[in-house]
Amino acid sequence: MLARRLASPFAAAAARLLSTAAPAASSAGGVCRDAGRGDTLGKRLLTLIYPKRSAVVVLRQWAEEGRSVQKYQLNRVVRELRKYRRFKHALEICEWMRTQPEMRLLPGDHAVHLDLVAKVRGLASAEKFFEDMPERAKAPSTCNALLHAYVQHGMREKAEAMLAEMARAGYLTCALPFNHMMSMYMASGELEWVPAVIKELRRYTVPDLVTYNIWLTYCSKKNSVKSAEKVFDLMKDDRVVPDWMTFSLLASIYINAGLHVKGRDALVEMEKRASRKERAAYSSLLTLYASLSDRGNLDRVWNKMKQIFRKFSDTEYKCMLISLTRFDDITEAMNIYREWESASGTRDSRIPNTILSYYIKKGMIEKAESFLSHIVEKRVKPSYSTWELFVWGYLGNNRTDKVLECLEKALSCVEKWEPNQQLATAIFSHIEKTGDIEAAEKLLVMFREAGYVTTEMYNSVLRTYAKAELMPLIVDERMEQDNSSEAQMIQT
Repeated sequence: MLARRLASPFAAAAARLLSTAAPAASSAGGVCRDAGRGDTLGKRLLTLIYPKRSAVVVLRQWAEEGRSVQKYQLNRVVRELRKYRRFKHALEICEWMRTQPEMRLLPGDHAVHLDLVAKVRGLASAEKFFEDMPERAKAPSTCNALLHAYVQHGMREKAEAMLAEMARAGYLTCALPFNHMMSMYMASGELEWVPAVIKELRRYTVPDLVTYNIWLTYCSKKNSVKSAEKVFDLMKDDRVVPDWMTFSLLASIYINAGLHVKGRDALVEMEKRASRKERAAYSSLLTLYASLSDRGNLDRVWNKMKQIFRKFSDTEYKCMLISLTRFDDITEAMNIYREWESASGTRDSRIPNTILSYYIKKGMIEKAESFLSHIVEKRVKPSYSTWELFVWGYLGNNRTDKVLECLEKALSCVEKWEPNQQLATAIFSHIEKTGDIEAAEKLLVMFREAGYVTTEMYNSVLRTYAKAELMPLIVDERMEQDNSSEAQMIQT
C-alpha cells in the first residue's frame, strides 16, 4: 500500500516533467553558460554524444581530479539530456547519484529515474524499480511516473489500476494523472472515455492547461465547434491562461468547420504567443494558413521566421514544402528544397518525399523518377515511404512490373512491416483485373515473407486464375502453411 503523504515541491516539479509535453528548456541557459566558461562537469557530460560512451566514467574522472559534484548540477544535466532524448546517459547519471551516500534523493529524483528506466530498459524494469524503492519514495511523483510508463506502453488495465491505487492513497491532488489517462484513451481511439475522466478529475482537483488542450483535441476529433467553444469558456472561468496550442486547436476546429473568420481570429491570437521558446507554433501557423488558402500570410510567417531563426529545422522545411504544394507552387517549393539541401546535413528522406508526393499525385511520374535519381545522387537514402509513394504512382499508370519492384524495395527498408491493408488490397485488385497470375503469385510470396497473408489475398489469387481461365495451384496446403483461415472457394 502506498504511504499517505503529500509530495514535496520538488516532487511536484518532477511530476510535471513527466507530462506528455517535452521537458521545459528553462535550465538550458545555466548549463550552456557554465560550459562556455571552460571545462565544467556539465560540459563534459553533455558532449557525450555516442551512446557507447559512459557518463559514469566522466563522473569518476571528475571526482578523481578532486572536484566536487553538486546534486543540482547533475539534475540540470539530466534535464538537458532528457530534452534531447539522450536517455541512456541521463539514466547512468541517475544511477550514479543513487550510489552516493551524501546525495539525498527526493521522490522527484526517483520519479525521473523511473521514467528513464522505462525508456531505456522497458516497462518490466520500471515496475521492478518501483517495487524496490523505499516506501518514503512512493509519492505522487513516482506513482505518476509509473502511470506515465503504463500509458506510453498502452497498458490500459495497469494504468487504470494505478490510478485507482493513487486515489486510495490520496495522491490525486493535481491534473497530471488524469491528463495521462485522457492521452491514453485518445491514442487508442477510445474517445468515449474522455468525458468520464474529466468528470472524475473535477471530483478531485481542477483542470490545468494540458487538460484543456487535450479536451479541445477531443472536441476536434468529434468535429464539434459547440463543444470546443464551451470548453474554452470553462477554461476562462477556471482562469487557466491559454497558450499557442490552445488557439492552434481552436483555429483547426473552426477551419475544418468552414468558419474561416473565427479561424483567422484564433490564428492572430496564436501568433501573439509564438516566440523563440515556443518555436513549434510557427510550423503550425504555416500549416493552418495553408489550409485557409491564405498565401499572403503563409509567406509573411515564413519571412518572419527567417528574421527570428538563424537556421530552420527539417520539420519547418517540411511544413513549408507541403504548404507550397497545396498552392501548386512547385517552382517555389523546389527553391525551398534546394535551400534545405544546401543547409541541412540530415539527408532526411521525409523532406524530398514532399516533392515526390506532389509529382506522383499529379500523375507526373517521369518527373518523380528524375527527382528520385537526383536525391539518390545527393546521398539521400529512399525510405519505405518513398517507395510506397512510387507503388501508388505506378498503380495509377498500370505498370505492374514497377509496382512489384517498388513494393519489394519498400519492404526491404523495414525490419517488420506494419500491414497496410489499403495498399495490399489495391495491388491485388489491380493484378486481379489484369489476370496476371505470375504477378499474383509473386505478390503473395512478397507479403508472406513480410509476415502478412490473409484469406482475402488467397481469394484474390483464385480470382486472378479464374480471370486467366487457368487452374490454380493447390491452395489448401499453402493456406495451412500460412496459418490462414479457410478461404471462401470461388467457382471457376
